[in-house]
Formats: sequence, structure tokens, C-alpha cells
Amino acid sequence: MRLICPECKNEVDLKSYSKLKEGDVIECNHCGITLSISAIYEDGGITTEIVDEGK
Repeated sequence: MRLICPECKNEVDLKSYSKLKEGDVIECNHCGITLSISAIYEDGGITTEIVDEGK
């Protein structure tokens, strides 16, 4: 899976999250924004919503 942060446009490191599913909350390791996973697609794409603007 690959996720680009909608805020800072960097790739979010998902290695520390095992078995991601819809509704999980993750944090961008670059800008600190908190994202909620709203959809995971078969091709590995992820759609997220901003939960908190971060640091």
C-alpha cells in the first residue's frame, strides 16, 4: 500500500501499521497530520480524511 499525505505531499511510512483497515487512524511521519482511512482499494490505493491538522 502507498499513501501520499494530502497536506505535505510526502509519502507516509505505513510500515509501522499492520493490517490497515477502513476506520484506522494514522499519522503522517513528515508533517504530523492525523488521517482516518476511509477506503482501501485492491490495487493498494488508500483514500483518507483529515482528522487533525497536526503539529
